[in-house]
Amino acid sequence: MHVNADNLKRLDTDFAGYLEGDRVTAFFDTYGINFSAGHWCAGGFSDRFCRTYLEEPLDESPVGQIARVAQAGIRGVELNNEMFLDEHLQICDDRVQEVRDALNHYRLVPTNMNTNIWTRARYRMGSITNPDPVRRKEALDYCLQTVELARLLGCPSVQLWPGSDGWDYHFEVNYGKQLDWFIEGCIEIARKAKSYGLLFGTEAKQKEPREGNMILNTTAKAALIARTVNDVVGQGAMGVVIDYGHEQMTGNQPADSLYLLKRMGIPIANFHINAAKYNSNDEDRVTGTDDIWRLAEFCYAAVDTEYPGWFGEDQFTYRMEPVRAMRLSMELFANAMKKALLIYAQRDQLEAAQATGDAGNVIDVVKKPLTCG
Repeated sequence: MHVNADNLKRLDTDFAGYLEGDRVTAFFDTYGINFSAGHWCAGGFSDRFCRTYLEEPLDESPVGQIARVAQAGIRGVELNNEMFLDEHLQICDDRVQEVRDALNHYRLVPTNMNTNIWTRARYRMGSITNPDPVRRKEALDYCLQTVELARLLGCPSVQLWPGSDGWDYHFEVNYGKQLDWFIEGCIEIARKAKSYGLLFGTEAKQKEPREGNMILNTTAKAALIARTVNDVVGQGAMGVVIDYGHEQMTGNQPADSLYLLKRMGIPIANFHINAAKYNSNDEDRVTGTDDIWRLAEFCYAAVDTEYPGWFGEDQFTYRMEPVRAMRLSMELFANAMKKALLIYAQRDQLEAAQATGDAGNVIDVVKKPLTCG
């Protein structure tokens, strides 16, 4: 992002009032806000209750999804490795080229490569923490292959969300061994990513699909693992992906996590934005449809900690037309970010109010931007 005194003045002129349509794009351009969407946001959607929420067929191919992301007016798209694999889980050059052509045609930037390993029955007991050493090695090789794909597609980062790693019951796993296996795997992935000039990141989540805990149940634990890996591989080799909804699930303040990572020297590899409730499963609803104070504070923290990367929609809008849902999420996020910038423009007053220790003084500073901005 590029935020300065001159462009902050435009908040009250060029960007006065509610932002929608072309003004959202102009707002992002003015402040250097990079906005993307996971290809999966473009549908179709299924869950354990309903195999599909579509009554009319939708082109769910990678190209079809990429086209809908572009149709929503979004400029970046997150990919996942399974888009490029054949039936033997090997990289298919034709599929790589097909997606490259689609990205070029729709002028979309590939922002991140995700590792989809949790949908494989073979890794139902875990991926790089699988108790079977043979399958653990296979899972690591699968993750390393994803690093290759990130390089081939020109993604700046590669991500592992360890959905299958964790436990469902007390005494089910040896926590120490499982943690060691996870760190050992991350070291190898980070080392390969670093050799290509890519940032490797991992994403925390409290639970689901694991019902007890996922191995990374908090951002703080993910940060500790990243620091441990970086001590071996090199500073900045591994970062943390923050999913806004996952922070909500644990009742955490997302803004607090940003300052924690900055203090620890851990890069933020990516952001996933959406909406969820405390202690819920991962709802992945449209961004900005819950606590706007919390979202604006998160946006403020991203500006204040000088986050340089992408804000990526990660949403599953089962009962909503996906292009419309992606546009709404982008629009609501832009307006939340505008509120954050209005507060940032008067950060001296905010910091002075914070220094008094009186929450009433703080509320007096932020109340108008949050309710009227």
